[in-house]
Amino acid sequence: MEPPILPSINLPTQVIPEPPILPEPILSVPTADVPSYKPMIAPPEFLSPPVGVPREGEEEVKEEPEGKKENPLPEVRKINVPWTDIDIPVPREEIVATAATTAAVSVVATLTATSMFNYLVKLLKPVFMQVVKRIQKKLGKDGDTKTEERPSET
Repeated sequence: MEPPILPSINLPTQVIPEPPILPEPILSVPTADVPSYKPMIAPPEFLSPPVGVPREGEEEVKEEPEGKKENPLPEVRKINVPWTDIDIPVPREEIVATAATTAAVSVVATLTATSMFNYLVKLLKPVFMQVVKRIQKKLGKDGDTKTEERPSET
């Protein structure tokens, strides 16, 4: 059995021309203008360091006394993280217990109110529907409303 013969096109071979010979670019060495300035002469006795920076030969300036810096609020204590110099402020137990109790009570109240609202809607919906139908009859409107049929989706 012979292999099938598929139709084909015989294309001519491509002739690629030689690239043109370009002259080598001549690049000059870049130059730059070096900035210059006039030095400012200021006697050192008129210069003063910024606030909080000690002068040469002086000790550091202490901004706050250490007693106030250690514990600014009596209800907050600091816990030192081991092997670091980090102090984490932690409130007293009474404050934490009050915050936790308040959060728990608010969650319970929200869940209770939601369930009561859903139950009341379930109970009172038929009553409201009857009232709406009676009002519509008194106003002369039919309570029967035809719903549009949706075309079947294919």
